[in-house]
Amino acid sequence: MLILVGIGSNRGDSIAIVRHSIERLNAFADGPLRQSSLWRTSPVDCPPDAGDFVNAVVAFEPADGLTPETLLVALKKLEREFGRAPAPVRNAPRELDLDLLVFGDERRATSEFRLPHPRATDRRFVMAPAAEIAPQLRWPGTSATVAELLAKIDDAEHVERLAVGA
Repeated sequence: MLILVGIGSNRGDSIAIVRHSIERLNAFADGPLRQSSLWRTSPVDCPPDAGDFVNAVVAFEPADGLTPETLLVALKKLEREFGRAPAPVRNAPRELDLDLLVFGDERRATSEFRLPHPRATDRRFVMAPAAEIAPQLRWPGTSATVAELLAKIDDAEHVERLAVGA
């Protein structure tokens, strides 16, 4: 069972924040993490003054006993540890944004969250890094792979892979 987590930051030292959060996500994995490159991406559905994001996606097998619900709670706690506070405006700049994208074939539709992530397949800033590490993963609830879903995105979103060591 493969888990995908999307990572983003557009406040503070975003490159360092994303890299450090990836290290912290190892705690939830059974085995090594697969991580995408870091990507600089234009803000989507954000306030006009929001700066570019640094984004990445990690993939891993879940540690014993991990559920979508327990992982979601842990991801929200990790966001707070990195300084994220409740925003007065939706999608305001933030130090760390962690999104549970996929948890195997699990599906959820509750007031707490939805699985798979409901908007991920429309967002190049999610699907480009995901396709880098899990291109053949079939997106739950569809017959399409991550790579196929990425190829269907038609938008003006700017995504740029950052150089190694950036």
